[in-house]
Amino acid sequence: MVTVEFYSANGSDDLAGFCVSGHTGVRGESIVCAAVSSACYMAANTIIEILGIDAEASVSDGYMRVIVNGDDIPKARVILAGLRLHMEQLVKQYPKQIKIIFSEVHQ
Repeated sequence: MVTVEFYSANGSDDLAGFCVSGHTGVRGESIVCAAVSSACYMAANTIIEILGIDAEASVSDGYMRVIVNGDDIPKARVILAGLRLHMEQLVKQYPKQIKIIFSEVHQ
């Protein structure tokens, strides 16, 4: 199962980042993993490389975490909201393979 965790910042409704972990199916052969990974890389690259937003990112096999730093959170709002919507739609299609959770990150 893939778990997608979205972080809000300091009690606000604004998303401050996300963390994705896990795999579905056979590694390298799952369309669900590919869809989740592709969307997350698109969001991370847009936030960090295209928009130049200050963020901490870490990636390893089956894991990606991106946290936007402080004052840059509003700049990433639309990208993170789009990723959330995309993941919610994938959950509707694959409810046994993806789980979304929400938590707070303190900055």
